Amino acid sequence: MEKTFRFNSLSEFHSFCNLPQPEHPLISLIDYSKVVYPGDDRVIKWVQRFYSIGLKRNVNAKFNYGQQSYDFDSGVLTFVSPLQFLKIEINPEIEVAPTGWLLLVHPDFLWNHPLAKKIKTYDFFKYAVNEALFLSGREEKVMVDILLKIEQEYQSNIDKFSQEVILAQIELLLIYAERFYERQFITRKKSNHEILTRFEQVISDHFECGNLLENGIPTVTAIAGKLNISPNYLGSLLRIHTGQNTKQHIQSKMMDYAKECLSTTDKSISEIAYELGFEHPQSFSKLFKKKNNQTPFEFRQSFL
Repeated sequence: MEKTFRFNSLSEFHSFCNLPQPEHPLISLIDYSKVVYPGDDRVIKWVQRFYSIGLKRNVNAKFNYGQQSYDFDSGVLTFVSPLQFLKIEINPEIEVAPTGWLLLVHPDFLWNHPLAKKIKTYDFFKYAVNEALFLSGREEKVMVDILLKIEQEYQSNIDKFSQEVILAQIELLLIYAERFYERQFITRKKSNHEILTRFEQVISDHFECGNLLENGIPTVTAIAGKLNISPNYLGSLLRIHTGQNTKQHIQSKMMDYAKECLSTTDKSISEIAYELGFEHPQSFSKLFKKKNNQTPFEFRQSFL
C-alpha cells in the first residue's frame, strides 16, 4: 500500500525534497529545478498543512489533485490549500529538466492579518489542478517578479515591516491571479462555450427526464461532477459569462419547470412543491413569488 506523507512544517517538506532548510520557518520560495524527490518511488502522495503556489514548467510528472490530473508540459500556475490531498506520478522517460517556482506559506504567517481570512475566499485555491491558470509570457513575468520580491524580503534583515511587506506582496500575487483567471475564462471561448452548452444540456435533461420525484433537484456538486470540473470552477465560469452562479441557474430551471406544470397539468401546487423537493408548499410559493412577482396560484389563474 502506497504511503501518504504528511508535512506539518515547511522544514519537513524541504527535507523531503532534499533541499536546504528554509531561511524562514513560515515562508519559503523554492527553485523547482533543485527539487529531488526521495527514492525510486514512481508515485508519491502527500497532505500538507500549508498553502503552496506553484509556477512549474516541463515537469516530468503527472499531478493528481482529487479526481483530476494534469501533465505540466508548459508553464502553469497552481494553488493548493492546507490539508488538500496531492498525488504525483513520476515519469522517468521525460528527461527535460523541470523549472519554475514553488511558494510555501504556512497559515501561521498570516495569523492576525486580514489575509488569513481573505485567502480562503479565492476560488482558485479550490480548483483542481487541471483547472490551473495558464499564463502568457507577460503574465508569467509579473508573477515571477512578485515571487522574487517575496524571497528578497525574507532574506533581508528582518524588521517590524518585513511581514507586512511580504503579506502585501502575497496579496498582490493573488489579485493578479484573480485577474488572469478571469482573462482565461473570457479568452478560452471555445472551451468555455462547450462547458456552458453541456451544462445547459445536463440541467435540462435532469428536469425533463420525468424522474424528478425520484432523483430530486440536482446539486451543484452533482452537475459539476457530470462536467468533470470542480463546483467552484463551474460557479466562476457561470458568474463571469452569465452573471449567475450555479445555484441560481438551478433555481431558474426549477421555476421554468414549475411554470410548465402550473400551465399545462392539473397537478396541485402542493404536488408540484413536493416534486421540486419542498417540504412545505408555503416555502415553494414564497420562492416562486420572489422570482416571478406573483404566486403560483396567480400564475395558474392567468392561463384560465
